Amino acid sequence: MSFKCEQIVIQNGDQNLLDISFEFKSSYALIGQSGSGKSLTLKAILGMLPSSLDVKLNINSEYDLIRGKTVAMIPQNPFTALSPLTKIKKQFFIDQTQMIKYIKLVGLEEKIVERFPSELSGGQLQRVIIAMALSIKPKLLLLDEPTTALDLKSKKSIINLIKRLHKKDNFDMLFVTHDISSVSGLCEEIGIIKNGRIVESANMEEVLNTPKNQYTQELINSSFEIRGFRE
Repeated sequence: MSFKCEQIVIQNGDQNLLDISFEFKSSYALIGQSGSGKSLTLKAILGMLPSSLDVKLNINSEYDLIRGKTVAMIPQNPFTALSPLTKIKKQFFIDQTQMIKYIKLVGLEEKIVERFPSELSGGQLQRVIIAMALSIKPKLLLLDEPTTALDLKSKKSIINLIKRLHKKDNFDMLFVTHDISSVSGLCEEIGIIKNGRIVESANMEEVLNTPKNQYTQELINSSFEIRGFRE
């Protein structure tokens, strides 16, 4: 399938918060520092922005962008995505057989569904969120910095899991993050966003090997040298 964002413009009074366009067919990473407009883009796509903002959205897509139908989202913080007072098994909206199938698919043990979110690690919780997202059989998966709250070992594990499931289930993917290294072997195409504008866009290898923008080079340097994620 294809996703073509002709334009997203978001204004708050006289302040222009976002003005971007991009398109992709399989997997796209939107990379930028905090406050660059990454999460704002996802919220605009899903219609989750407050009415006080002036939003102009022009998307040509084969997806039904109503979340929970053909589009699923994995949020940044798994600890705030689930009800802390409800067991995991009560937070799925599918039958038990299917729930266990997806729990096992993401590498968790069946008994974990009897626990409360507070009893799980960050990596386990993020796997639960991924299982929930996949259980609706999405055609498009949106990921908002899904490994930010995790340690390096859990981060690598989650990225490898997403890569495997992306290939297995053939869903399309829009992944936003500040960490280029985490998506270097995951997404085919990439856009670099700064101050609400995309300053560079191409296939992943081209951007990593021959960045044309100084800001892009700075992101690459900080991502690979400081985080040491690249394998």
